Amino acid sequence: MPTALQSRWGQLVLGIVCMVTIANLQYGWTLFVLPIDKAHHWGKAAIQVAFTIFVIGETWLLPFAGYVIDRIGPRLTVVVGGFMIGAAWVMNGYADSLTMLYVAAAIGGAGAGFIYGATVGNALKWFPDRRGLAAGLTAAGFGAGSAITVVPIANMIAGSGYQHTFIVFGLAQGIIVMLVGLVLRAPPGQESAHVTPLSGGGMTATLPSRLHDLTRDVPPGEVVRQPVFWLMYLMFVMVGAGGLMATAQLSVIATDFGVAKTPVTLFFITMPALTYALSIDRILNGVTRPFFGWVSDHIGRENTMFIAFALEGLGIVALIFFASSPVAFVVLTGLVFFAWGEIYSLFPATSGDTFGRKFAATNYGLLYTAKGTASLLVPLGSVLRDATGNWLAVLYVAAAVNILTALLALFALKPMRRAFIRRSMELKARERTAAAQARMAAAAE
Repeated sequence: MPTALQSRWGQLVLGIVCMVTIANLQYGWTLFVLPIDKAHHWGKAAIQVAFTIFVIGETWLLPFAGYVIDRIGPRLTVVVGGFMIGAAWVMNGYADSLTMLYVAAAIGGAGAGFIYGATVGNALKWFPDRRGLAAGLTAAGFGAGSAITVVPIANMIAGSGYQHTFIVFGLAQGIIVMLVGLVLRAPPGQESAHVTPLSGGGMTATLPSRLHDLTRDVPPGEVVRQPVFWLMYLMFVMVGAGGLMATAQLSVIATDFGVAKTPVTLFFITMPALTYALSIDRILNGVTRPFFGWVSDHIGRENTMFIAFALEGLGIVALIFFASSPVAFVVLTGLVFFAWGEIYSLFPATSGDTFGRKFAATNYGLLYTAKGTASLLVPLGSVLRDATGNWLAVLYVAAAVNILTALLALFALKPMRRAFIRRSMELKARERTAAAQARMAAAAE
């Protein structure tokens, strides 16, 4: 009998712990920028280049990380990733030049990519019947995990300096991930056999997630030749760019609408509108991932995409008309973030359903590079804002893109995926028949 940690739910919890532990690498970075600049006077823009290097390393190296994970499993890759993220923050603590800061960022980004790819890939493999929920819970750890340590990090920086904080938290985070990584493992093929796959007839209404015994495991080289993959990639970029733009420019948008410092009272709590909006973003950015992932397990991936993306588009339209009200600004930005963060559960689950379990980490790694592509489009929002003099044009474009993506999910991705999965099922059935005939022929001899 497997122990609790060896069960699939135990493996999911261990993956979430890893994601919570590395969340500071991205979401806690902002706390260090001003102290670093105060100590070395390198300039905030130059220091922020390190953050860009980290994101590029985490995003664009994920296909390579997935390739390694699919072949040797999550254990060694997470242990190595834990060592790398720990070493990166220790290097940050000793960095006396921008070059050293940038090298540390590259090491940390690569390590985070190994850990992110291993934990999400493992969730997709262990939960072929609940991929949306499993991927959402894992991604939520990365989206909301830093909330646990923001205050301790800020207090330690204030009391002991940013260098000491980098070293202490770097060592702690690295050791925790390495210890957890030693317990991680990929599921043997037979360990998910208790999940009853749906018949092909179930595809008439929605595309079920429980097709793992009926569809082929499509290798990455074949995946990138499929039109359905590039449609998913395009949709990821379209929705991702709008959300990243809102995340990066929220303070500027709030200032332009004149509500940034206006006090807002909601749920018996009073804070400036911008602070309130940022706080809600952290919460909803985590909650939305398992929520919409769970919904997609029940009503289908594309149906859920349509609801979420359309909701985000309509929320942005409402923001255009009502953002001058501080309360409306807080509520509507919360709605927009709630309808955006789910891309980090819906797209990995959709990729796993479509292309199979065996190469799930690599295939999602390829798809996840869409986040990096989307980040390159974020500065265009500032360009359009400067050209028009306000954020209205940017918000209208973002709303239109989200609504278009919602329609693509329902009227383009859904039929394309259905056709692809049917072909995959037919090919796998022929492969099984051929294998059975070969065995019978061998036995007859």
